[in-house]
Amino acid sequence: MARLVLVCGPTGAGKTTHTLSLCKEVRAIRFSIDPWMQTLFANDMESLDFDWMMERVNRCSDQMWEVSEQVLALDGSVVLDLGFTTKAQRAVFFDKAKELGINAELHYLDAPKNTRQARVAKRNTEKDPSVYAFEVTDMMFDFMEPRFEVPEAAELIHGLRVNA
Repeated sequence: MARLVLVCGPTGAGKTTHTLSLCKEVRAIRFSIDPWMQTLFANDMESLDFDWMMERVNRCSDQMWEVSEQVLALDGSVVLDLGFTTKAQRAVFFDKAKELGINAELHYLDAPKNTRQARVAKRNTEKDPSVYAFEVTDMMFDFMEPRFEVPEAAELIHGLRVNA
């Protein structure tokens, strides 16, 4: 049976770590936005511009979805680690899943800000390639912090909240 999981949470909540573990557990294909953005667009970024980033995130997401549809049509499982920063972005993927007759599961990872900041600092130092795509500076962390929209209860009907 096809399964689609959307993983969301603020910076440093453990999205990629959760995604890697879940993919092993349920034998799913993983798509993570950070390596795509780093490879395709990091050299072109001149400043932290949320609209510029989201336009490119959406381009990558479209391409990832094209492959995800094929996997899901074969009754495979897909885990999307795309940040899902906004309710609108999550709604797009809920709707896409519904068109395929699938109830997407939202896994919302939550952790206190100080815990997340410590994780980011550790990740920046260790540079473990399984979870490190680029350095997240304090400025980047602070830039993204107010942009994350906490999921509403209705978004978690088929999902779960993970206190990471």
